[in-house]
Amino acid sequence: MVVDFDSSVAAVILLAAGAGTRMKSSTSKLLHILCGRSLLSWSLAAAEGVAPQKLVVVVGHEREQVEAHLDQIAPNVTRVVQEEQKGTGHAVSCAMEKLADATGEIVVTYGDVPLLTGETLRRLLAVHRQENNAVTVMTSIVDDPTGYGRILRTGGDVTGIVEHRDADATQIAIREINSGIYVFDAEILRAGLASLQPDNDQNQLYLTDVLGFARTQGKKVGAYIEADHWQTEGVNDRAQLATLAAEMNRRIIRHWMRQGVTVIDPSTTWVEAGVSMEPDVELWPGTILCGATSIAAGAVIGPDTRLTDVEVGPGAQILRSEAILSMIGAKATVGPFSYLRAGTQLGSKGKIGGFVETKNAIIGDGAKVPHLTYCGDAEIGDGTNVGAGTIFANYDGTNKHRTIVGKNAFVGSQSVLVAPVNIGDDAFVAAGSTLTGDVGEGELAVARGQQRNIPGWVETFRDRTRAKKAATINPTPIPPAVQEGDGPLEAGADTTPTSTEKE
Repeated sequence: MVVDFDSSVAAVILLAAGAGTRMKSSTSKLLHILCGRSLLSWSLAAAEGVAPQKLVVVVGHEREQVEAHLDQIAPNVTRVVQEEQKGTGHAVSCAMEKLADATGEIVVTYGDVPLLTGETLRRLLAVHRQENNAVTVMTSIVDDPTGYGRILRTGGDVTGIVEHRDADATQIAIREINSGIYVFDAEILRAGLASLQPDNDQNQLYLTDVLGFARTQGKKVGAYIEADHWQTEGVNDRAQLATLAAEMNRRIIRHWMRQGVTVIDPSTTWVEAGVSMEPDVELWPGTILCGATSIAAGAVIGPDTRLTDVEVGPGAQILRSEAILSMIGAKATVGPFSYLRAGTQLGSKGKIGGFVETKNAIIGDGAKVPHLTYCGDAEIGDGTNVGAGTIFANYDGTNKHRTIVGKNAFVGSQSVLVAPVNIGDDAFVAAGSTLTGDVGEGELAVARGQQRNIPGWVETFRDRTRAKKAATINPTPIPPAVQEGDGPLEAGADTTPTSTEKE
């Protein structure tokens, strides 16, 4: 059913005071994350779908955590504290103290129903108005109704709701369940709450009893049956959290495939709610996209890759790597097994190769950091090549320093660039150099000891080397200097291997 009408209501009351003990967590249940957003965030988004003039959140257990989270995601909502948890009726009564003058429609929902959408609440509201109900409850028909309140009907009309623990054998068999989500006429809700009595085995005030009160007042009580039962599911423990997360991820993946994204294996691909992608993106198995990641057309991600708050340009490829708060340019390549930390920017057609770690590094267009390199706090110009095993030594034990390498430069393998240091355009750094000073444009820097080869060293000092057996089999002449006594072996000394050496 497509809803096209003024969906604004007087208020939404969102119940978020429960203890959530089955989560067995020091973190409030409502703050646990599902597909990149807290349970409470999902529920608030649905509530906003009916444009409430006032949104009231009832808090209780772990209220400090919940309110701090509300300060971040919804600072303008009204908060009400339920000091003692005496049932849903009591929780709504607490909220109504902030809605003393409210008239019209009041929606009641929960903070732990992450798959509920604003569109569904609008359909509930449409039924409420079309049928001229005083109370309308959202229901669903499920295969296993265990634990849910059952909807009681007579001749099709809703006559009440019975909790599972209070139901008799006939009522237990009913498969239409109460979601706990309602639209009330404000006056009926106010009067019904005042009439509640804790006459049940839990000694609590049930909001469901307001439906019976409305009928005693000659008011109409109706139901909206939601075919998508997932939208009525709440989270009570971590198993349910995982189940609903998997279903939400399935829906997110299906959405993107319908938008032109290729997902090789949806069962092993996870995409959070804040991610955006263009057509012709390819996601390979084991890909995880988190936060505000955005991926442009033609990019190929994975397998076995996780991106968090990363911007990926058109045609880029990222293989078996992790990136956080980074930018990857058009047709650039990353991986395998690379780690891009916050502040990394890779230019178009640039390369970050295997087993490379970058941090706060700007790597220009066409520049390459191909292998086994740590590149932190650096700026590398367009077209520059950094050899395997290079270390940008950015930390002196107290402070971080920056290295700047110009355009079209070449840094040889196994070099160490001790920041702060500047290397000019078109400059060369010889392999194995340890730079502590700047290199000018077009210069060659060589910062290493000069190579010196000693002829016959193995044969002369074979008792000190692992090569002694090989040297014994293939002896080389002893240099004259050694024969004259210039060395550890005096002239004429016995150089015959001992029995131990022979072994």
